[in-house]
Amino acid sequence: MSALLNIKWQNMAFPFVGLLAFLFFWQIAASQVTTTLGSLPGPVATAQQFMGLVDEHEAEQDKKTAFYQRQEQRNADKLKADPDFKVTVRPYTGRPTFFDQITTSLITVATGFLVASLIAIPMGIILGLNQWMYQALNPVIQILKPISPLAWLPLVTMVVSAVYSSDNPLVAKSFINSAFTVTLCSLWPTLLNTTVGVANIDPDLKNVSRVLKLDPLTHVRKIVLPSAIPMIFTGLRLSLGVAWMVLIAAEMLAQNPGLGKFVWDEFQNGSAQSLARIMVAVVTIGIIGFMLDRGMLQLQKWFSWDKRSELR
Repeated sequence: MSALLNIKWQNMAFPFVGLLAFLFFWQIAASQVTTTLGSLPGPVATAQQFMGLVDEHEAEQDKKTAFYQRQEQRNADKLKADPDFKVTVRPYTGRPTFFDQITTSLITVATGFLVASLIAIPMGIILGLNQWMYQALNPVIQILKPISPLAWLPLVTMVVSAVYSSDNPLVAKSFINSAFTVTLCSLWPTLLNTTVGVANIDPDLKNVSRVLKLDPLTHVRKIVLPSAIPMIFTGLRLSLGVAWMVLIAAEMLAQNPGLGKFVWDEFQNGSAQSLARIMVAVVTIGIIGFMLDRGMLQLQKWFSWDKRSELR
């Protein structure tokens, strides 16, 4: 029991010490760098600016609440004067706050990543089971895999503008552009890792499937997926990291709503607070990326028989 407690203490203490050391060196280094907007913000200035963004969000939420209350009261008064009055509710069109941009980015990355996974995992299983098909498609995969999101985005934007046209669209074109770009750039790690995981299944398990004369679907469900899950989740974790990085770049380049646009707007703004706001966004992007990776790792622990993933 004592040894177990000691290990748990070390697992908590070492990351904490490392984080403190990072914050210390960040503060020292930031004070030595001067830009046209002032000194590079350290942890203290960044934290203060974060609290300012929280206050702005709360103030904007109060405005939103007051707007709908006034609208509701106005409609109630008109209905009282005229029971046949047709009530209309106008949406609030205030400026999105920092936290609204975070929500937008998370929804977009989740959509793009989910679509990429739904494409990559089945295709990876097919390629892993069929060596001839893998050899035929591998050159195409290797050509498409390294293409930058900055190259995909103009093409995606033009295609979506040409194909997705509606007077009352279900979702905004900017959302489709960002999500589709994320899909194109993030499906490759999952595709390749799934293919490798399926192709390298233990031959003994394949023999068991032959002896039991399992049909193809049962073979995939009972033999292939349980054996390939560690590699599949490794690919999913890599793809999620790629998706998050690609999204920020796409939002910044195309000026689509989200954290990337927030960073670019603050850079263009050039106010005394802009540098600290950009630093808040940078830290937030890193923390969210870390949390997404930890969440995917937790899913891997739930689905995988390989409990060694707990050490990764």
